Amino acid sequence: MIAARIVQLAGIFAVDVYSYAVMSNHLHVVLSIEPTASRDWSDEEVARRWVQLFPAREAEQNTAKIRRLCADKAALEVRRSRLTDLSWFMRCLDEHIARKANAEDDVTGRFWEGRFKCQLLDDEAALAAAMAYVDLNPVRAGIADSVESSDHTSVQVRAEGLRKDPGKADEPIQPIAGVRLGILKDEAFARLAMSNRQYVELVDFTGRQLRPGKRGKIDEREPTALSKLGLDTNYWTAHVKGVGSGYWRFVASVEALEARAAEWKRKWLKGIGFARRIVTG
Repeated sequence: MIAARIVQLAGIFAVDVYSYAVMSNHLHVVLSIEPTASRDWSDEEVARRWVQLFPAREAEQNTAKIRRLCADKAALEVRRSRLTDLSWFMRCLDEHIARKANAEDDVTGRFWEGRFKCQLLDDEAALAAAMAYVDLNPVRAGIADSVESSDHTSVQVRAEGLRKDPGKADEPIQPIAGVRLGILKDEAFARLAMSNRQYVELVDFTGRQLRPGKRGKIDEREPTALSKLGLDTNYWTAHVKGVGSGYWRFVASVEALEARAAEWKRKWLKGIGFARRIVTG
């Protein structure tokens, strides 16, 4: 239900979802906000998407609700902005889960421990590392031993898709869901230059590095995706681990972290020391 809700929201908000993992007491989502997409939506499209999130009490009243929203330009622009807002995306995800869970337990009140936490991903290596970190959650937790058995993760969906249609293995990887999914059908995914097969192999390889001794389906050679990223195994493995513990609000190289600290007029950012250590080994 939760994974389905993530995919559903990706089809409503101006976002692209790259990976997700739903665990027993938390979830992860890697996504980008795509404001240019919402600017191209017609007024009626914005209203229709908003009513999908907050429908009328009676289904037959939704058409009238869309018309009323289209007639109120100021309110419509507020909704357009909210459809490109990460906080609103998480609100529509968290509130939905909380209501479902509370109804199931026949209780009311607060469900989540606190507000969501987020990290900015600076470059292609940071995006790939965050995706792998998220997709490997069940493997690191010891409740799965392969990408195929990692339930409620996007990498399982990707792997199953390749089994059903092997012809897509060498096609450029796309977001798992989102506004640009169809647009990118015949072109490379600009933010992550690797194929579907290369990404699944990279995640499988990384899982075996994080859990030495785990048997895998591919050999121990570095996957071609690492060459595309210009990284070696030791740096890559440490970079993936760092998404969860080494970095803080910003996953990036030493240079990018130092530049961001200077921009924010701060002498130090959490993660700079970690980034330096994994570069020097």
